[in-house]
Amino acid sequence: MFKDIPAASTFSVVKEVKDGMSGDRKYYIETVDGQKLLLRISEAANIDIKKKDYDFLTSLNKANLPVPQAIDFGLCEEGQSVYMLLEWMEGEEAEKILPDMPKDKQYGLGVKAGQILRGIHENAAIKSTEQDWYDRYFDVITPRIDAYKNEGIPFEGAEEILTFIEENKHLLHDRNQCNIHGDYHLGNLIIAGEELFVIDWQTVDFDGVADPWVDFKSIGVEHTAFAVGQIDGYFDSQVPEEFWRILALYLATSAITSIVWAKYFAPDCLDSIMELNRNVVKWYDKMKQVIPTWYREF
Repeated sequence: MFKDIPAASTFSVVKEVKDGMSGDRKYYIETVDGQKLLLRISEAANIDIKKKDYDFLTSLNKANLPVPQAIDFGLCEEGQSVYMLLEWMEGEEAEKILPDMPKDKQYGLGVKAGQILRGIHENAAIKSTEQDWYDRYFDVITPRIDAYKNEGIPFEGAEEILTFIEENKHLLHDRNQCNIHGDYHLGNLIIAGEELFVIDWQTVDFDGVADPWVDFKSIGVEHTAFAVGQIDGYFDSQVPEEFWRILALYLATSAITSIVWAKYFAPDCLDSIMELNRNVVKWYDKMKQVIPTWYREF
């Protein structure tokens, strides 16, 4: 199975990993010399996207950021698949550990998460794209908003969210674009002692290139102290005013466009997605405030 992966002869333990929704086949690997690795395998058709992910991770390794070491990359399975071999990150997902932590420690880890995210963006290559970020974003998002209007589940505050998006979408013109993580949430942050690591470097929307502030759309608001710390850490507690309105735009858009997706592809998540939308309306006082209550009241 792994015979055309050069390092396969050193594999002493191979266990399939079932977690995640990426579609990749994933394996926990131990080598004869004691290394612990993660092997990801996907279809060869994805090689260009996967190579971008691998190269981005390599650049972050050079910047000494707390992300997995990129070890090897190439084709396997007689050219039918592409593999990525990475360092295995020991520890527990932040979403599992944070509930048992005192608020001050949650905040401190959130600050670290924000500082790491800023480091990711500062060390990412700035991309010059043919399209303005506004056009790239709404090429993807507008069909999803239309899907909600046609097939979504009504809830109190939906019209306020849709109006807010329409009235603030102009803010996305001329935004800088760079490589992003794309899925910066608590399940992809690993806590090991006092250290925090970022995992799951797999391109999602926008080919992994976007306005860097998009990486806040998955901020873990269920743990308020951590979320506040992440914002404070990213901006050194000097949060620019424009960030708040753009964050509200991304959170509102992400929430309402997830409803139809959950309805058809993840019905088990639908109740939590609907609750998220109702929470967005509360956080922003029916979209009349731009600084969310969970930040203002912390």
